Amino acid sequence: MPIDAARAVAAEPRSSEIAWDHKDIQLYHLGLGAGTPATDLDELRYTLESRLHVLPSFATVAGAGMAFAGGLAAPGLDINLASVLHGGQRIELHRPIPVKGTAVSTSRVAAVYDKGKAAVIVVRTAAADEDGPLWTSDAEIFARGEGGFGGERGPSVRAELPDRAPDRTVERAVREDQALLYRLSGDWNPLHADPEFAKLAGFDRPILHGLCTYGMTLKTVVDTLLGGDVARVRAYSTRFAGVVFPGETLRIRTWAGKGRIQASVTAAERDDAPVLADTVVEHM
Repeated sequence: MPIDAARAVAAEPRSSEIAWDHKDIQLYHLGLGAGTPATDLDELRYTLESRLHVLPSFATVAGAGMAFAGGLAAPGLDINLASVLHGGQRIELHRPIPVKGTAVSTSRVAAVYDKGKAAVIVVRTAAADEDGPLWTSDAEIFARGEGGFGGERGPSVRAELPDRAPDRTVERAVREDQALLYRLSGDWNPLHADPEFAKLAGFDRPILHGLCTYGMTLKTVVDTLLGGDVARVRAYSTRFAGVVFPGETLRIRTWAGKGRIQASVTAAERDDAPVLADTVVEHM
């Protein structure tokens, strides 16, 4: 059955209560590679409960990231889940995420675009606690073979990099076991752990979660350009351009502007193969 975009967008939002505490935050940060060196005071902000702050990208795994799957279950989206890829991600922070909290997470399909051979589904999730809005998250889901239903093509926004050398270039090693640790925050897809499943998906070995690379990149920007202050981040967006394998090295190039930092992320050992593109951190 073809996608019914109007029905999907008009569907009632789905709400659920989510909760987290310092253990969820620490596990998420460790899954991004935080804690090296273990006694470094800057790293202890990510790993020690008495010093803890919350990296804004935690919003993508709060409540075990169930909003993503819930959005794809909306009426009008009769799609093959095996054809689905995470195409892009954006989060907007309304205020800093507390170390411990309970919130209502509400998800809906904000848009469905017809790209011809594929469809792009935008799942929007808003989280709020008793004090008001916390974050709004947009996940762009790329569904191969699901286009051609006669919908709008949608925007094609690209964040062109400045025509100059990057202000900083930082390399971040991805541990061999990093995908195994990151998946404990809620993404149990065997693609990131099971070699046989990875081969069925066309990879010679398991790949790292795209959202892990997303979080690693934000941590690098916060630590190197924002004085380690997570509260300065206002929004963060990216497009997933390629895969990363555990054991590789991320090369993160950044360009700083007024209230805006752009980044390019590549796999250093594979001739700088693109990993994240159109990556922008908006900050105060």
